[in-house]
Amino acid sequence: MKKKIVAALKYILFLSVGLTLLWLALRGLDLSKIGLEFRQAKYFWIILSLIPALIAHVSRAARWNIMINALGYKTTLGTTFHATIMGYFANTIFPRLGEVTRCTVLSRKQNIPLNGLFGTVISERIFDVICIAIIGFFVIIAQFSFLRGFLDKMIWSHLSEQMPSGLRLVTLLGISVLLAVVLFYFLLRFSMPMIRKLSFYKKLKDLLLGFLAGIKTIGTLKRKKEFIAHTILIWFMYFLMSYLPFRAIQATEHLSLIDGTTLLMMGSFAMVIPVPAGIGAYHWIVTRTLTDLFGIVSESAASYAVLAHASQLIFVVLLGGISMLVVMVHKTQALNVKIRSHTE
Repeated sequence: MKKKIVAALKYILFLSVGLTLLWLALRGLDLSKIGLEFRQAKYFWIILSLIPALIAHVSRAARWNIMINALGYKTTLGTTFHATIMGYFANTIFPRLGEVTRCTVLSRKQNIPLNGLFGTVISERIFDVICIAIIGFFVIIAQFSFLRGFLDKMIWSHLSEQMPSGLRLVTLLGISVLLAVVLFYFLLRFSMPMIRKLSFYKKLKDLLLGFLAGIKTIGTLKRKKEFIAHTILIWFMYFLMSYLPFRAIQATEHLSLIDGTTLLMMGSFAMVIPVPAGIGAYHWIVTRTLTDLFGIVSESAASYAVLAHASQLIFVVLLGGISMLVVMVHKTQALNVKIRSHTE
């Protein structure tokens, strides 16, 4: 009961943050103009942007299969795809629930250790962060003059006004973190003999070894070229999901390919914020990027953010519902009869 209350409070908190950001994104805007943008939008481009979304989901499932196969387990693309989509669907309800959901579904359907699957998901996230960093590097080089003014207005100008107090705060936090790490190290070192005697120690050890085994899958992949090809395809599809909706609104249809890449990077940052389905965070960051960086009228920028986000959200919900029905109705035969221990 207590866990359910805590989970409900967390959900309310995250949702409140998202709704606050959504209010900030739409604050002061003329809603009638946004309504006009919706009526005049070319929805062909919005629908077209769903095709790369589907390709990205399938490719992500195929890439996950490669990582799971590197652990020594067999999977089917269909089951992995449904588990992936159900994960996206879960993220629309509660932030970060998707990773747990898709690993749990695939573990039960294909008889694969849950901790190993979590490790592969962590590997995926690490690789995706590297991809975002590479994209960000090229975006900064290509649009350095634009981004310099944007960052100065949004960040550096505010920091410079509060630098003395900010510097003291950063120093204090740094010292506190350092002391906490040192204290934790000594406590762990002296208490290890007692910890090893506890009943949960072996379970925790197996769980950590499973994580490490999953993370190490990138280094042991036999199909590295296929893995890299899927990664490039996924992020190219993500780019199209940002770029194609430009054509739906007259105010944004002139934006270039590099502009779409910039928005992809900023939108990726927005989806990291732990709010349900990126609601509010995506709208606020994308709207500010379009208005402050590209000079798009606020109402048009907000219209783009709402249309692009809502279309993908509805698509994920529909696919998630279908995947749930398929998983419940279809009795998938477990491919891995014996689950090996990662300590072996």
